[in-house]
Amino acid sequence: MDVFQLHRGNRPLLISLPHDGTEVPPGFAVRMTPEAARLPDTDWHVGRLYAFAGLLGASVIRPRFSRYLIDLNRAPDDAELYPGRNTTGLCPVQRFDGGPVYRDGCEPDAGERRHRVETYWRPYHEALAAELARLRQAHGRAVLWEGHSIRGQCPFLFDGELPDLNLGTAGGASCTDDLRGRLLALLSGQTDYTWVADGRFKGGYITRHYGRPAHGVEAIQLEIAQRTYLNEADFEYLDHRAERLQALLHRLLEACL
Repeated sequence: MDVFQLHRGNRPLLISLPHDGTEVPPGFAVRMTPEAARLPDTDWHVGRLYAFAGLLGASVIRPRFSRYLIDLNRAPDDAELYPGRNTTGLCPVQRFDGGPVYRDGCEPDAGERRHRVETYWRPYHEALAAELARLRQAHGRAVLWEGHSIRGQCPFLFDGELPDLNLGTAGGASCTDDLRGRLLALLSGQTDYTWVADGRFKGGYITRHYGRPAHGVEAIQLEIAQRTYLNEADFEYLDHRAERLQALLHRLLEACL
């Protein structure tokens, strides 16, 4: 079973979209609450938002299945990313609003969680690691760009309203100072969007695990407030907002190259 799609590019940039998937396996949806069945915590339409990346020569990897099945941006042992803060786990049982993903008695047990890691998590990460190795061998370096989006207000996860653009570099550990500086200069030089670097979202498991600048692999996460390109009430993609945002994303990705 194919659990991801991988487009191989010819430049040293890999775009990973680990929360883009919207499929659920047979029998899974009936275990979910009606609220969760809408898949509200999907990074809605990020694949469409980053569709231009292939024209830049970037590689792109996207999963088929929902993050409610398994969160590809969590460690396989479900280690906490942000100790002391509310978050959701490797096989989430809570939504971003704090409500349940599953109907009573339908949560996955330890055996099912292990099966999901082997069936869905591991193939994605093996492909991601192999593509980074291919790009690094071909070009001498590789940049991993983690594309994410989230509702601008999620009281369960953070207070107030999230800035439009949230750059994560694990506090500068996942990329070189040079690359981080180029990206910050671009964000500082524009006035269309609010932004922060290494704020509430500093980079998830993928950014922290694969970002090894001393070994030629840099990793950046960008968490985008969804209001910048869609209607958060019904997840409708808004072309006029998206096109404006894509112009800046294009410049950011070129800075990586």
